[in-house]
Amino acid sequence: MLNEFPTIASLHAAYAKGLSPADLVAGIHAKLAGINDPGIFITLIPEEEAKAAATALGVFDPARPLWGIPFAIKDNIDVAGVPTTAACPAFEYTPAETAFSVQNLLDAGAILIGKTNLDQFATGLVGVRTPWPVPRNSIDEAYVPGGSSGGSGVVVGHGLVSFSLGTDTAGSGRVPAGLNNIVGLKPSLGVISDHGMVPACQTLDTISIFAGTVGDAEAVYRVMGGYNPADPWSRDIPMALKPSAVPGGLRVGIPDAASRKFAGDALSEAAFDAALEDVRGLVAVSPVPVDMTPLFDVANLLYSGPWVAERYQAIRPIIEKMPGALHPTTLKIIGGAVNYSAADAFAGMYRLKELARKAERLWRDIDVLIVPTYPRPRTRADLDADPIGPNSELGTYTNFVNLLDLCAIAVPSRWRADGFPSGVTLIAPQGRDALISAFGAKLHAAAGIAIGATNTPVPSPAEAAPAAGPDEIEIMVVGAHLSGMALNHELISRQARFLRAVATKPDYRLFALAGGPPFRPGLMRVAAGEGVAIDTEVWALPAGAFGSFVAGVPSPLGIGTTQLADGTTPKGFIVEAEGLKGATDISHFGGWRAYMAAASK
Repeated sequence: MLNEFPTIASLHAAYAKGLSPADLVAGIHAKLAGINDPGIFITLIPEEEAKAAATALGVFDPARPLWGIPFAIKDNIDVAGVPTTAACPAFEYTPAETAFSVQNLLDAGAILIGKTNLDQFATGLVGVRTPWPVPRNSIDEAYVPGGSSGGSGVVVGHGLVSFSLGTDTAGSGRVPAGLNNIVGLKPSLGVISDHGMVPACQTLDTISIFAGTVGDAEAVYRVMGGYNPADPWSRDIPMALKPSAVPGGLRVGIPDAASRKFAGDALSEAAFDAALEDVRGLVAVSPVPVDMTPLFDVANLLYSGPWVAERYQAIRPIIEKMPGALHPTTLKIIGGAVNYSAADAFAGMYRLKELARKAERLWRDIDVLIVPTYPRPRTRADLDADPIGPNSELGTYTNFVNLLDLCAIAVPSRWRADGFPSGVTLIAPQGRDALISAFGAKLHAAAGIAIGATNTPVPSPAEAAPAAGPDEIEIMVVGAHLSGMALNHELISRQARFLRAVATKPDYRLFALAGGPPFRPGLMRVAAGEGVAIDTEVWALPAGAFGSFVAGVPSPLGIGTTQLADGTTPKGFIVEAEGLKGATDISHFGGWRAYMAAASK
């Protein structure tokens, strides 16, 4: 398996054919020796110890979704009995307790291989600010590995492990993914507990996931995630952990002409345009150009504002008592916190509130924003000449995300003409993790590339339709509540998630009701043989939100039981017979979306 990427599915298939987890561990150590990169790991679990943990798993247990799956974690996340350094030897300690999220992984059968190198105290996007050897980019050693989760990106890029954990404050879960041709999932803040993680900016931090495929990243996410009452930063956002499908009316935003920033790199710009062609092939609605000025203004606050003081607070004992223990660039950046006062901190928070309100307007017209993961890749030589500038540039499209409480996922896309990978990042409001992952999986597969530095092609994403959970009610929509249409926000604001697009049984007729705007459809069941199949969408609505949603349905519309072509009978929109006075039968269009498209011409 030396040139293959170890996805969860491929490893479980190999185990079924006789591979043992202990043999896998041995193979990982042999491959690591062949790669000969001393900068990947700060602490490598001894081979015999990792084999013993693998053997202790016993026989395959399908109830443990990560049984026998190797992983690594960034060395600012705790594992009991294993040193945590945050890439600062003077800071080293040995924790007695394993981080909440890591324990979830171990309980699910995952095998820890080691703890990876990072930009010291998770301050940086380049991966070179470490007293250990710098991890070498898995694709081209001339380029930086990305940071601060550099080792975590490189170890997955080489296919040494199936997944790894990073952390993300300003883009550290996304930039290394883009630079190593892998997936980087940056969840909604608080969905993965930070308990047992050395903080950088505790109000903005999250543990992130690197994997070869979006499907694997999602599988790990669902094992790790969930509310932790012992963690004051943990949040209960069930929607973020439930799978979604991609709605047909998905509205995709892209940077407008003034927001396209590639620092003059024509190869990166061309690669992004190639990715946008894949986007256009996957969505029914043309992408919407977006003025990203409010987002860039927010990004400027992160290091040019008082948030750097939060980094100072996180390492206060070290920076005040042993400043010489810090990497020179780390000290320069975090040491700047002394220039800010408490009043400056409040001024920064007020300014962020102002900009966040402006940024909210973007989501009225789009569901997902797609941006380059970074403007252009930067080389080790670039960082030798300027330790600060290239780092700031790499954060152009990442620094604003956590400040605005957004979720994001970086996926590889069409490569540059010079043979170096390129990638895009999908961004959406908090809680919509599953939506961007579903779309990201399709976009990743459409690129027609291999995973990381291996020769394993990206598999086609699973198409199994997600189902409503026990705390949700399926609701069928047929008109303005369809994805991308005027009233869809009434579902989104109630944390509804898209399940499937499906037609009714051929026993319905669709009418454009009299009056308007707003223009409204009416769906009525008729006798067998007298109707047609009408396009609909089915969404999962939290049970607690169903009442408020139904209360807003105006006469002559109502909610009743509908019969769909897939055999399901969800609650959905119907019309009273009285409401058909003056209505126009539009059944021949097959659905409201097609009718509105024709009416707009």
